Amino acid sequence: MVQKYQSPVRVYKHPFELIMAAYERRFPTCPLIPMFVDSDTVSEFKSEDGAIHVIERRCKLDIDAPRLLKKIAGVDYVYFVQKNSLNSRERTLHIEAHNETFSNRVIINEHCCYTVHPENEDWTCFEQSASLDIKSFFGFESTVEKIAMKQYTSNIKKIPKDEHILRFLRARDFNIDKAREIMCQSLTWRKQHQVDYILDTWTPPQVLQDYYAGGWHHHDKDGRPLYVLRLGQMDTKGLVRALGEEALLRYVLSINEEGLRRCEENTKVFGRPISSWTCLVDLEGLNMRHLWRPGVKALLRIIEVVEANYPETLGRLLILRAPRVFPVLWTLVSPFIDDNTRRKFLIYAGNDYQGPGGLLDYIDKEIIPDFLSGECMCEVPEGGLVPKSLYRTAEELENEDLKLWTETIYQSASVFKGAPHEILIQIVDASSVITWDFDVCKGDIVFNIYHSKRAPQPPKKDSLGAHSITSPGGNNVQLIDKVWQLGRDYSMVESPLICKEGESVQGSHVTRWPGFYILQWRFHGTPACAATNLPRVDDVLASLQVSSHKCKVMYYTEVIGSEDFRGSMTSLESSHSGFSQLSAATTSSSQSHSSSMISRWRFC
Repeated sequence: MVQKYQSPVRVYKHPFELIMAAYERRFPTCPLIPMFVDSDTVSEFKSEDGAIHVIERRCKLDIDAPRLLKKIAGVDYVYFVQKNSLNSRERTLHIEAHNETFSNRVIINEHCCYTVHPENEDWTCFEQSASLDIKSFFGFESTVEKIAMKQYTSNIKKIPKDEHILRFLRARDFNIDKAREIMCQSLTWRKQHQVDYILDTWTPPQVLQDYYAGGWHHHDKDGRPLYVLRLGQMDTKGLVRALGEEALLRYVLSINEEGLRRCEENTKVFGRPISSWTCLVDLEGLNMRHLWRPGVKALLRIIEVVEANYPETLGRLLILRAPRVFPVLWTLVSPFIDDNTRRKFLIYAGNDYQGPGGLLDYIDKEIIPDFLSGECMCEVPEGGLVPKSLYRTAEELENEDLKLWTETIYQSASVFKGAPHEILIQIVDASSVITWDFDVCKGDIVFNIYHSKRAPQPPKKDSLGAHSITSPGGNNVQLIDKVWQLGRDYSMVESPLICKEGESVQGSHVTRWPGFYILQWRFHGTPACAATNLPRVDDVLASLQVSSHKCKVMYYTEVIGSEDFRGSMTSLESSHSGFSQLSAATTSSSQSHSSSMISRWRFC
């Protein structure tokens, strides 16, 4: 599957010509960009007046990849072909790049563009997009994808867009502390459940496509995307019985993700910021069947998730033809809806929507759906009863392969001042490799790895031999007994690694001895110093930082036996590891032992 990446537009408050002069200084190589080793000119063209300059280069890069992967691939460097097209008259530079190394296994295409700011000719805009398609790579496809993502995001910085931050600020009335809290939780949730990829990786079941009476339908008078939901014609009980809550939730999330995408498109079409959509709900046909308790429960659960992760995306909710049973449903649902959201609701009974202050005030006459006496044919499915032959038992629904509520290889933990979070890994083969991948979602932490010949007490409760002391404040497990002494009962096998809030850290450790290894995340109380000259979004994020004695991490660990690797572990440990230090977004640990590999970058 092709993965696509798009950066937000970055604005440099310098003239285009100055930016171009600085850009050209990186060729043929630049000490300030360690990963850019060298470049050779392949072809070059200049117009007679010198306004057009097209040059193609072959660039040699030192990718920040684990040395094991480099040894398996048999390369130390990778080569990219880059074509730069400069138009001095129009003040634009277009950059097209693709990989030459392993092009039969991995296809990477990148496009960058420098242009003059539309509102200030002394400023320059930069935009970047890329696509990645991994055919095969010695069984390390997921690893290669992570490396490529890391190299790309080191440039664009995986930070929320301005409008994303603004939505959370508005949802909490610009209370910075509260907005920061819910935004961090939402970013963690999105990564855990890979919501960013739901439109590309998930196809709604046929039952939803046939019987879910909802769909997108043009836009309202303000340019907002318009979503039409014929709730009264929908068999909510049948959908829950046939699909379960998981599929319904996924579908609602995909609708919200599609709504965000349509908002971006309409922003370009109408030339003004559009960050929310309008929802038209037709309740014609609503009856007591819609108040089926499991269905209402599923609805409340979905509302809870949407309210937490898509604040301020609903611009207006038009509820039409509300029947007498509607107040009962409203009484059940309204307590779970945010006050700011409730103020956007407009409710019409009977045919009131056809009168003054009705639908025509918000939607153009020519796009009012035909089932509301309008002129526009609406392609939204009509719904109807779901055949009982499609119903599934609770056991069948429980055994679904993909669960959004529980689906994640990551685990979350809280770290408190004086109460670190620790996990235990038992190693039988001395040459095994412990790998980890974690994100620091809140606060600053110190990451340590310890080794002990004996397991912590009490005796092990699971396959890894870990026991836990769980604090009431969240998932917090402590394994190292307070009577244990460092150097006598256990030893440190890695130098402590300080990780700042927002960093994503990957690494591995080649074990030298069998026994028990303890991975520890400990609270780091030293306040982080704000960097200077931060981009505008980073300034907002920096202002959102508050002191706290609680940190949050999301982590994944895995143990790989030496027999699973190609080549001997002896050559692995003796080979030299060279990690590139990539600007502010990517760093490598110079403190790690020769038996480990650690890399990290910021994700927010």
